[in-house]
Amino acid sequence: MSGFLILSDVELAGLGITTAEVLTALEAAIAAQARGAVQVAPKSAVLPGDGRYVMTTLATGDAPDLTVVKSVMVSPRNPSRGLPGVEGVVLVQDSETGEMLALMQAGWLTGVRTAGLSAVAARRLAAPAAETITFVGTGAQARSHLAAFCDLFPLRRAVLVGRGAGNLERLGALARARGLEVEIASTPQAALAAADIVVSSVTLAYGMEPFLDARWLKPGAFAAITDAGVPWRAEGMAALAPLYIDDQAQELENSRPMVEPALVSGDLATLVTGPALARDPAARAGFVFRGMAIGDFAIAALALDRAREARVGTLADWRPRPGSDPA
Repeated sequence: MSGFLILSDVELAGLGITTAEVLTALEAAIAAQARGAVQVAPKSAVLPGDGRYVMTTLATGDAPDLTVVKSVMVSPRNPSRGLPGVEGVVLVQDSETGEMLALMQAGWLTGVRTAGLSAVAARRLAAPAAETITFVGTGAQARSHLAAFCDLFPLRRAVLVGRGAGNLERLGALARARGLEVEIASTPQAALAAADIVVSSVTLAYGMEPFLDARWLKPGAFAAITDAGVPWRAEGMAALAPLYIDDQAQELENSRPMVEPALVSGDLATLVTGPALARDPAARAGFVFRGMAIGDFAIAALALDRAREARVGTLADWRPRPGSDPA
């Protein structure tokens, strides 16, 4: 195919990619990284000092032959401009030639890959019969996790903790549409104590005072902590045992570890490629992560294949046409 595809979040969401397909793609990519077929750079971030948070990921591989770069910005002033609080773009190139293959809006991909990474861990660490899920943070990540976890567990009840009335209402409506009872929690402690599964997706902010404590979780609960553990009290994290992170090699490159390294049982590669984990039904388990390039790589590759099959997206090409004068 000559040229490259431009794909919006709406077009990507319309591809019909299922949770099962997302998990298959993620686990295959994690295994490929473990055997050296895909190489990744540590996630990078810049905090300009005015509330913005800019981050990038990079992965390249030969199975498939792709290089994927994602750039995302969190801007606290965007909602007042009528824009999403998080905006970004994904660039997909041929890893052999460098040719541009796709330019994707990053919202759908980020939501799906983050919920998918949580689900990869949850399939191994959460109670299979989990019925109550608590969301701390009720924005886009909570909505993506609701969809994925409803596909994996026999959920019956959703407990919500959030500050934005609009997001609370939207997430509650989606949960009811899935057949769940919805409760707005009186306190974060009550919300955590009620949960079989907790999803923490609080928007990162400078100087945030931690307000969640893993010791509030009941025995057998599982916490998917997508916000790098920032809202969680460090002194309570030892209550999560086992405790996994996304990428131990990446974490070694970070000057501010999400959790005390001695508490970490392993990472996603350990869970996916290692021996089957014997789950202790009385243990509180956790998965803490800041995001990893292999997730963006896996979902971008899956979405590109599906878009090509469905002939979705706008075809563009910035190379000169035959016979044209590039000057």
